[in-house]
Amino acid sequence: MSPMRPPFRFEVLATQGRARAGVLHTPHGPIPTPVFAPVGTQAVVKALTPAQLLELDVPMVLANTYHLYLRPGDELIAELGGLHRFMAWPRPILTDSGGFQVFSLAKLRDIDDDGVTFRSHLDGSLHRFTPEKSIRIQENLGADIIMAFDECPPPYDRAYNEAALARTHRWAERSLKAHTRADQALFGIVQGGVFPDLRERSARFLTELDFQGYAIGGLSVGETKDEMYAMIDIVTDILPTDKPRYLMGVGTPEDLVEGILRGVDIFDCVLPTRLARHHAAMLLHGGRLNLRNARFARDPDPIDATCGCYTCRTFSRAYLRHLIVAKEMTAATLLSIHNIFTLQRLVREMRAAILEGRLEDWVAAWREQRARTSSPTSK
Repeated sequence: MSPMRPPFRFEVLATQGRARAGVLHTPHGPIPTPVFAPVGTQAVVKALTPAQLLELDVPMVLANTYHLYLRPGDELIAELGGLHRFMAWPRPILTDSGGFQVFSLAKLRDIDDDGVTFRSHLDGSLHRFTPEKSIRIQENLGADIIMAFDECPPPYDRAYNEAALARTHRWAERSLKAHTRADQALFGIVQGGVFPDLRERSARFLTELDFQGYAIGGLSVGETKDEMYAMIDIVTDILPTDKPRYLMGVGTPEDLVEGILRGVDIFDCVLPTRLARHHAAMLLHGGRLNLRNARFARDPDPIDATCGCYTCRTFSRAYLRHLIVAKEMTAATLLSIHNIFTLQRLVREMRAAILEGRLEDWVAAWREQRARTSSPTSK
């Protein structure tokens, strides 16, 4: 297995079972792993400024190729100095390939072996993505980590998954050939739905192509938790140990814990900011509080007394509910701060536990607390 090409270097500092603590070195700084990356779909993490993300010590954010291609355009972003300068974010950025959005958002799409023709969900205009075009767009955007173009199929359709997997593998080879920037690490994406043999086939095929890292795609799209965890088990047992592993689109506390235990290094999800816009506060052990609930109207406590985020250090549940009822936009900001902090706290605590050889005790305590507080989600 060839080493990761400069300026990228992935170090595994400690392991416990399959869980790993490491560092991914990039041109825009080191990423301590395991890591959770908030999603900045339109080159912004909703409701938050870059300064607030830095205050939260977020190591990396994700931006979306499909959305930025449609608006404002990848060539415009390149003209203005690339995505880091455009969104004033100094730390690493990851961009996806646009494949998931093409298949889930486009009004009409026509898939062939060469690529996908689709109509924009914004104005119905006609566009075409191929592996080469996806890579070119991502090179214009200038993220540190970019993705091979892939097809994300529905999880339970065996025949569709077999055809999509063959396309994804051909597109992976073409993505590698199209990749020209040495300052961007290209990851392959493992697909295969909920079918163990397809997942194994995909992981082995992509490993042979020697990408700089590997993503696990096509999960958290309607399958059960047990099915998702089983697919992660299969894939992480095959992927090389000296490359980072990225579980795409997953962001609940329980999924982060289970993913890390199975050897995943990188996670991203819109969940913390989406929940914030819908008045929900995430709790470290997996529960949520709906702060619009009338029972919080006179509650003087913070969301979580053990949380060190700005929101919990400063404001009561009663104040947050007041902002929500008054439809003040600051409510989404304060809840986003708390929710992102909560997931950052979780991965950092697990990373420290791996480095210090006490992960088993940490997980046992986390699960005990989760069981103790696992009343139904507040309505």
